[in-house]
Amino acid sequence: MTAKKNVVLIGCGMVASVYVESFRNLSDQMQLVGVLASTGDSGRAFLERHAKHFPKARAYENIEGVVAAKPDMAVVITPPNVRVAIVQSLASAGIPVLMEKPIERTLANAHEIVDICADIPLGIVLQHRVRPSAKALHELLVANDLGALRLVEIYVPWWRDQSYYDEPGRGSIARDGGGVLISQAIHTLDLALQFTGPVKEVTAMCRTSTFHTMESEDFVSAGLSFENGAAGSLVASTATYPGRTEEIILHYANASVTLKSAELTVNWRSGKTDTIGSEVATGAGGDPMAFTSDWHQAVIADFIDCIDSGTTPAASGQSALAVHALIEAIITSSTTGRVSPVKKVS
Repeated sequence: MTAKKNVVLIGCGMVASVYVESFRNLSDQMQLVGVLASTGDSGRAFLERHAKHFPKARAYENIEGVVAAKPDMAVVITPPNVRVAIVQSLASAGIPVLMEKPIERTLANAHEIVDICADIPLGIVLQHRVRPSAKALHELLVANDLGALRLVEIYVPWWRDQSYYDEPGRGSIARDGGGVLISQAIHTLDLALQFTGPVKEVTAMCRTSTFHTMESEDFVSAGLSFENGAAGSLVASTATYPGRTEEIILHYANASVTLKSAELTVNWRSGKTDTIGSEVATGAGGDPMAFTSDWHQAVIADFIDCIDSGTTPAASGQSALAVHALIEAIITSSTTGRVSPVKKVS
């Protein structure tokens, strides 16, 4: 039996609660041996709150302490603007890295991190890829001839209260790299790309609605032209009260399929309808943490397996660059008022 992985958590912000639950559920495969927060006191306070489940974990003062401890892997969930130096230290020590989305704030920064990690396993937590509905669609496409993909609809009609953006740095270019696109819609866009293939060019409008006081966009509307000839549309927002579950609708020649959280609906041209799974909460409304930890847990378990087997993670750093390139093109189109080509990343 493979020994448990010694894991260090770097970052102890809002999303850390999901990782704590996932770590607890994966206690047969891993053990949390330490945390690195923005300050040593923050790390110690975090561990005091979770001492019952992680009694042997310690709080590190700096990344040098983490590297010296030689963990089997590090889970990095810091804001994206502080990651390059952290990842450089981990990669230089040969420590595998599993990282929260986005990789970094810009496509160029994301490329830098992927390059830094060229010789170690690098996984990105794009957990929508491992949803049962997504897996079911992959299987459906293998087993059935749905025909050519002709039209794509992507909706992320979410809501965030102003209090969410009142946290210093949230929704800023300097810390987060943007608003709804890179912080919320990135998951849905990434999942859509797994089925549509690359986007060739975009025409977009990004705005900050009067619902929010923030630096970056809380509303995006875009037209998408795919390399396979399909056309598509995107509407993404955190100004859509009370918030609804995101959807990806793919119109093939022989059927239209809808991915809605953990539910897959197939409307065949014959008139038959198949439904697989059921809709669950995804954090679309006022509580950004109102979602299951099951999918994070699946990504972490997959990454552990990849370390042992040498296989590619469910969402590798290289594969995650595609959604960064799409987001960059959407922002560029809105800024310039022109059609923007999407950079090729592979």
